[in-house]
Amino acid sequence: MTQLNNLDSEMAHELGDFPEDDLDVVLTPKECRTLQPAIPEDGVELDSHVRDCVQTYIRDWLIVNRKNQGNSDICSLKNKGSRKDFHKHLQKQTFESETSDSSDASYQAGPRPVHIIPEDTSRTAPASSDFDLRSLQPDPRLENLLRHVTAEEFERQNEEARRTNRHAELLALYPSVDEEDAVEIRPVPDRPKEHLGNRILVKLQTLKFDIEIEPLFACIALYDIKERKKISENFHCDLNPDSLRAFLRSHTPSTDLSTQARSAVFSVTYPSSDIYLVIKIEKVLQQGEIGDCAEPYMVLKENEAGKTKEKIEKLKAQAECFCQRLGKYRMPFAWIPISLTNFFNVSTLEREVSEVEGLNGKGPASEKRATLLQARRLSERSLSTEDNYPVSNFKTVSLTLNTFFKQEGDRLSDEDLFKFLADFKRSSSLQRRIKTLPGTLKLEISPAPENLGYCLTPELLPVKPFPENRSRPHKEILEFPIKEVYVPHTTYRNLLFVYPQRLNFANRPASARNITIKIQFMCGEDPSCAMPVIFGKSSGPEFVQEIYTAVTYHNKSPDFYEEVKIKLPAKLTEKHHLLFTFYHISCQPKQGASVETVVGYSWLPILLNDRLQTGHYCLPVALDKLPFNYSIHSPEKVPAQTPPIKWVEGHKGVFNIEVQAVSSVHTQDNHLEKFFTLCHSLESQVTFPIRLMDQKITEATLEHELKLSIICLNSSRLEPLVLFLHLVLDKLFQLAVQPMVIAGQTANFSQFAFESVVAIVNSLHNSKNLSKDQHGRNCLLASYVYYVFRLPDPQKEVPKLGAGGSATLTESRYYTFGRTSAVSVGSKLLQSRVISCSNPDITVTQTAADEEVKNIMSSKHFHEELALQMVVSTGMVREAVFKYAWFFFELLVKSMAQYVHSIEKQDSVRRSRFSDRFKDDITTIVNVVTSEIAALLVKPQKESEQAEKINISLAFFLYDLLSLMDRGFVFNLIKHYCNQLSNKLNSLSTLISMRLEFLRILCSHEHYLNLNLFFMTSASTPASPSPSLSSQNSSSCSSFQDQKIASMFDLSSEYRQQHFLTGLLFTELAAALDADCEGISRVQRKAVNAILSLLSSHDLDPRCSRKEIKIKIAALYLPLVGIILDSLPQLHDFTISDARSGKGRTGNPEEEQESAGAISQNVALAIAGNQFNFRSSGTSLASLSYRQSATLGPDTTRNLLICFLWIMKNADQNLIQKWIADLPSMQLNRILDLLFICVSCFEYKGKQSSDKVSNQALQKSRDVKARLEEALLRGEGARGEMMKRCRIPAGNDRSAGLNENLRWRKEQTRWRQADERQDKTKAELDQEALISGNLATEANLIILDMQENIIQASFAAECRDNLLGGVLKVLVNSLGCDQSTTYLTHCFATLRALIAKFGDFLFEEEVEQCADLCQRVLHHCSSSIDITRTQACATLYLLMRYSFSSTSNFARVKMQVTMSLASLVGKSPEFNEEFLRRSLRTILAYAEEDVDMQATPFPIQVEELLCNLNSILSDTVKMREFQEDPEMLMDLMYRIAKGYQTSPDLRLTWLQNMAEKHTKRKCYTEAAMCLVHAAALVAEYLSMLEDRSYLPVGSVSFQNISPNVLEESAVSDDVLSPDEDGICSGRYFSESGLVGLLEQAAEHFNTGGLYETVNEVYKIVIPILEAHRDFRKLTLTHSKLQKAFDSIINKGQKRMFGTYFRVGFYGSKFGDLDEQEFVYKEPAITKLPEISHRLEGFYGQCFGEDSVEVIKDSAPVDKSKLDPNKAYIQITFVEPYFDEYEMKDRVTYFEKNFNLCRFMYTTPFTMDGRPRGELSEQYKRNTILTTMHAFPYIKTRINIIQKEEFILTPIEVAIEDMRKKTQELTAATNQEPPDAKMLQMVLQGSVGATVNQGPLEVAQVFLAEIPSDPKLYRHHNKLRLCFKEFIMRCGEAVNKNKHLITADQREYQQELKKNYGKLKENLRPMIERKIPELYKHVVKVNSTRESFRNHSFRKYDAQTSQST
Repeated sequence: MTQLNNLDSEMAHELGDFPEDDLDVVLTPKECRTLQPAIPEDGVELDSHVRDCVQTYIRDWLIVNRKNQGNSDICSLKNKGSRKDFHKHLQKQTFESETSDSSDASYQAGPRPVHIIPEDTSRTAPASSDFDLRSLQPDPRLENLLRHVTAEEFERQNEEARRTNRHAELLALYPSVDEEDAVEIRPVPDRPKEHLGNRILVKLQTLKFDIEIEPLFACIALYDIKERKKISENFHCDLNPDSLRAFLRSHTPSTDLSTQARSAVFSVTYPSSDIYLVIKIEKVLQQGEIGDCAEPYMVLKENEAGKTKEKIEKLKAQAECFCQRLGKYRMPFAWIPISLTNFFNVSTLEREVSEVEGLNGKGPASEKRATLLQARRLSERSLSTEDNYPVSNFKTVSLTLNTFFKQEGDRLSDEDLFKFLADFKRSSSLQRRIKTLPGTLKLEISPAPENLGYCLTPELLPVKPFPENRSRPHKEILEFPIKEVYVPHTTYRNLLFVYPQRLNFANRPASARNITIKIQFMCGEDPSCAMPVIFGKSSGPEFVQEIYTAVTYHNKSPDFYEEVKIKLPAKLTEKHHLLFTFYHISCQPKQGASVETVVGYSWLPILLNDRLQTGHYCLPVALDKLPFNYSIHSPEKVPAQTPPIKWVEGHKGVFNIEVQAVSSVHTQDNHLEKFFTLCHSLESQVTFPIRLMDQKITEATLEHELKLSIICLNSSRLEPLVLFLHLVLDKLFQLAVQPMVIAGQTANFSQFAFESVVAIVNSLHNSKNLSKDQHGRNCLLASYVYYVFRLPDPQKEVPKLGAGGSATLTESRYYTFGRTSAVSVGSKLLQSRVISCSNPDITVTQTAADEEVKNIMSSKHFHEELALQMVVSTGMVREAVFKYAWFFFELLVKSMAQYVHSIEKQDSVRRSRFSDRFKDDITTIVNVVTSEIAALLVKPQKESEQAEKINISLAFFLYDLLSLMDRGFVFNLIKHYCNQLSNKLNSLSTLISMRLEFLRILCSHEHYLNLNLFFMTSASTPASPSPSLSSQNSSSCSSFQDQKIASMFDLSSEYRQQHFLTGLLFTELAAALDADCEGISRVQRKAVNAILSLLSSHDLDPRCSRKEIKIKIAALYLPLVGIILDSLPQLHDFTISDARSGKGRTGNPEEEQESAGAISQNVALAIAGNQFNFRSSGTSLASLSYRQSATLGPDTTRNLLICFLWIMKNADQNLIQKWIADLPSMQLNRILDLLFICVSCFEYKGKQSSDKVSNQALQKSRDVKARLEEALLRGEGARGEMMKRCRIPAGNDRSAGLNENLRWRKEQTRWRQADERQDKTKAELDQEALISGNLATEANLIILDMQENIIQASFAAECRDNLLGGVLKVLVNSLGCDQSTTYLTHCFATLRALIAKFGDFLFEEEVEQCADLCQRVLHHCSSSIDITRTQACATLYLLMRYSFSSTSNFARVKMQVTMSLASLVGKSPEFNEEFLRRSLRTILAYAEEDVDMQATPFPIQVEELLCNLNSILSDTVKMREFQEDPEMLMDLMYRIAKGYQTSPDLRLTWLQNMAEKHTKRKCYTEAAMCLVHAAALVAEYLSMLEDRSYLPVGSVSFQNISPNVLEESAVSDDVLSPDEDGICSGRYFSESGLVGLLEQAAEHFNTGGLYETVNEVYKIVIPILEAHRDFRKLTLTHSKLQKAFDSIINKGQKRMFGTYFRVGFYGSKFGDLDEQEFVYKEPAITKLPEISHRLEGFYGQCFGEDSVEVIKDSAPVDKSKLDPNKAYIQITFVEPYFDEYEMKDRVTYFEKNFNLCRFMYTTPFTMDGRPRGELSEQYKRNTILTTMHAFPYIKTRINIIQKEEFILTPIEVAIEDMRKKTQELTAATNQEPPDAKMLQMVLQGSVGATVNQGPLEVAQVFLAEIPSDPKLYRHHNKLRLCFKEFIMRCGEAVNKNKHLITADQREYQQELKKNYGKLKENLRPMIERKIPELYKHVVKVNSTRESFRNHSFRKYDAQTSQST
């Protein structure tokens, strides 16, 4: 360290120079919902269990924080830390793609006239075409363009301009890495807190009936009818006006505010549509049945006058009287249910329930990668205020209900209520069965707001915020959830609910009818012992001593529905009990009789064997006063008394009651109860024996029993275990370290305690109901360790329990490090290592007694004990320990942190903080865990997930140890880990993947940079342990002059020693990129993402923002550059997958997959020209593109490239220039290739459209896909592998368009949306576009900087020749992408500098580059943005000027510009000719203003060129008009191309334009044909140039592909001579260009399914490749041929070719098209309605829908009958037609569908004009059409040039039909394998008895008698022979069927046979009758017959027989 120079030490210091202590132990107060925490009442001596509970609930959290966490934490990257709003400071970048509103909108609207192109084939000299350039205004010019400046000065100015206004942090713009890989994010667990479900606020506003005569009381609760359970406590509410409330004044001593609440907050954890809010209404007891009392409410109305009014007054007075007398008794009156279905929006229900479950620890165990996001969302939620649970999102609803149901006196129980509710749910039919009362109830239901002010908990504690001055509070109502809720207790709650249910006094001797029960909670037997702990009802005191149940009039066995809520005292004794007193109430006032008469007593002790009694009881009732000391027995088991107690029904149980407790003190579980009791008996003074349930435990058995109870802990039910989890774990950890002396012996529980902890951890993880986070950690345990766990308190006294049984307290307490002088103990306890005390190495020799005691009694350090137990565990325990290692690791770390904190060892050296033995244990643990990981990975799939989780926890453990222990020690552990894994694993991908996740976590350490000694110069670095991994040098550096600079870019072993972690990480990356094995792509993605996330964290770390520091950091990452350059051949080639034909992608993803390796047109043989004569440049992109597959996925590549750019941006530029200067040209070319890929990779992709599919549908389809993908991925093998390849997740949503169009991802949405909401707002989209626009600009500027560096460095070294091409290629590529104006300005400046510096070289050597350059620059000349246009014009003008002056090579540039324009016009429909014209005008202005050039012919030549260009533009205008009509557009392009017959370059360009258009429309065959024609054109030219045997001889050689190609031979020598400058100078007019065109044609033929043609194309290619000895390409070619032939074999008859239609146009509206007929080729299986709909729709748009009519039949059209104002289209399906002789050659299915120029269709007709008639009058017209060219051609419709027709007479039609039938029969009979169904179908049609117009009828019509006309004899005979054959075939078929039928078809066979017999009989006479005349003249032929017709017929006939 001493050797650091100043700056370095200063930097190191600034970066946090290893603070001595990273960890900080803080106590944070536990947030409490209420103003005061809930604690037991004052002044009571609590027993130790309650004290512990309360202590646990109110003590602070103890959290271990990292002091520097905020700095480089990856999370800050995710939240963008302080830079959350950094996008506000970004400058908006302008992209042309977003400014140009398509200017051809005008063409879209309204009907348009159709223009027809005249068929002129040649093109006259370009007239200066309809438009004069000079009439335009030129754009402003660049003023200093023509000024003379030196090249160096020019470059310097450019550089300065580029450096200003740049974005400092590149990665802030880059979408954050896919979170799936972000293993280093440890979600902060949720704080443990009280569970609240969905909260709804119910406010009662009014409750009144039509008459108001007495006070009424409401009581509200929730019921779940499906679970048949009451799910909330009661809420009592009083809405009476003061006047009525006054009736009860004498009975209400005081009214507490809390009882006046009228609104309640209900909580529902498991919402469902079965939940009802039930409001019960009671009134004061009065005489009479409920029905009688309700009578007046049904009949009277308040506002009526007269008698009614008097009645009401009378009733009111009566009521007042009852109130004064019986005011404290109630009677049931009415009730009303409200369904809450609508409030829990049931569609969102499912989701919410699962979210709630996730929170309270329920719900499905989350998937392995439960998105981090959710984890984060949950943790955010848990940090905010309590109520942030997903409340159903309903609006506030006000309800007004007008009918109440009257209560039935005999149906008051909950059972009855559930029946009523179930009926009510089915139909609201209750109203017919139950009487209703009219009235009004108004209430409002709303979601409870988060901090509802002025609210009370169920214990009446005020909740924050609690303003003072409000009148009525809200009350929270306790929920009774239907299922368990697994949330540990965090507050003190101790409530008891008592539910009296039924009393049976039917057999009680004396009369008792109006029965009420007084319920009291007693702490003794004296009446004064009634405790005021019962919660009061509405409008009364908060707490009361007694409560009365409602009375049912004259019922001896009443049901009760009362709920008595009691606040249990914290300390319960045997004296506490519930006392029930039963009274008869006399309703009528009698003289001297009291209101109440006692009719019985019963009671229930609260404790039984010291445990709280809950459950259902059926108690006996005593008639007399209860005896003394009754309460210590239960009423069922009272011992015999004197005098004996009198019981109702002789001590039988007659009173049913239920008692439930809701308590966070009483566990209500035997195992837990026992464990806690025994623990406390150790801690406090107790008298032995102690009583536990029904057993007694003496001091001697205590140790055994405690061990038993520890072991049994895990057998307790999961719910109570979870509820008391914190306390249980605290106690177990206390036992683990605290030695106990029991009966004079030291007892050691640590092993048992540890094993119990392990068992609990295991069962919590295995429970299906508890949630886990994305690292598979159980959320409850994670929260426990993070917040609750603290070192067991060593200050506790150790009771020495003497043998005598009385506990005498030992004087000495042992302190943290104290030693005790306790009683000496036998040494036998030390004999086992398991009972570990502080020193496991003690031998078993008898040592001095006090030594032992010291050993035993000194408190053990928790972390040492824990580590020891982990090491010595065995068997199942060991397995679980390592399976859930994370928990024990986090315990270790937290206890170590507290230990370090407590001993204040910060000052001492780290090395001596922990004992050596502890370090050994840690080493052992790490080794064991590592081997455990390795062992799991060898096992099947399920286990490897487990291994990943353990691996991650181990990494976090070491990460934490770096902050606690000596770092050298930890580095050694890391080294061991890496070595151990590589020794044990054989699968490379798994190995790297594991180590990567491990390293990624370590590297996220906040002192990562310091741990890597990034500021060290090579001289001063202390070596950290070097991993023994083979060193990988990325390139040989022997040739470098400056070894040092070169080695900085290498992963050398010195580097790996100095920068340990980074070295390891790079080694893994290099290994991953090198490897090629199963599943490696996922690993590569992980490796790259790990590095990317590190760089991002530096970029966003405020400590690293200084430029000098950034340079240092970039230097640390330099070896990455070497690795990336080495992996160049594996990068995804974005230039290929993004074929930029227009915008976006073309083709379907499938095909993209296959052709990703193949070169596509837009790499446009990027390279053509130098494929066969590579210059010395080593690899060029071409050689890359030919490799078979890209191993890295697009995302991985993009992430790797952004890392490269980051280093290039932040590294020291001088260093980079020196490095470049020393590189050999081979490496430089690699860098250029890398930059080329970077350009395409970071192209701006435009805004994402915000119209997304609806959320749920999307989610659903995603789930289905995910499942499908899962299934496929599990199926290993090729398919699975392919799927894995595709599984590279698509980008991240922040970068709008970085979308990978992979399989299964056809919709452009993500599997995992970065946030679950798809529908982004416009603002979000704009922000996204803003950021990605800036990213694209910055990335491209870095690339530009690099190119400038290369130019300058290499030109200094004079090796420019082969680099200039590379640089240009990158520049041209960048101009072809969508770029911002900022970038374009700089790019054009660089280009102009290049032209100025190397112009001559450019025009001589780089011909293709020059052509490309022209096209790109021209494209920008048509830009709608002025700045871009200005820059492009200046560049183009400069290009012309230099080409003229340097080599007078202007002709070539002229030709290139002309071709570029032609291709531009043809390809991009959206380009704007108006702007382009303006640019041409601007260039003209430059030429006119250029003083230096005026003397030369240059200005005139420029003007000539511009006029030429202008005329080409006019073609575009025409093309625009046909944008919508693809056929017309193709015709136009075809004619333009024909017009350039004399200018091969331009014809070629137009043929390619046509090919592009076809590809867009998926007409691959036609596209291929265009390319074949283009190739033929090139071949013609090449054969004129030189005669080489391996080249095709002009277009003749292409005849086998298509006879149409001969058109291309029109170019003759006299028209052009190939040597003329500028002619045929394009890149395609070369051998490699020819090969390129043909290869592309073959690709298209392959896609179009014409595999045979692929072979023909390659026949021409192969000789050329052989001549070039290009074996690599020959391999590829032959493999493609093999694929093609395989396809032919596999697809067979399943292949689909085109469908053909004849389309005729009639009507003057069509202009030139009128009466034209075409054959259209449509895609296979196009139905007639489809094409008809398409054409009708299109022409309907042109002429208006009413004017277009489709002629439905195919009969000849009579023009005179058509409406002249309409346009008619006739469409007929036609089939290819062949002559008989042709059929001999056309054998295969393909041959019958290729090279077609004759088609036929058939029209049936009769002589009287109907299409169909009787057999004897049915004629047929066969029409044969001949087209001008053969299909497939370079367009999809071809003119018909000839039409022939012939007519078949009825008998000929019959012959044709019979032949067809016979063929069908033959085919079905001979089919292999036989198809019974098919055979029976054909047979049925042939011999079935009822077949109409069947064979028999045909015979009867035509064969019944010999025809009179001798001309028909032949036909008659032919038909007879047909029938003869037919009947024979039927016989064969019937026989065949006999062998195929199953048993159940026998009858059917008989029937067939019978029918066949009949048919044969009927036909026989006709078949056997011959025409004698025919057999007379054997020699003489009747010459009168119509030979033409018969001949034609025969011709057709042969064809049908063949085709079937």
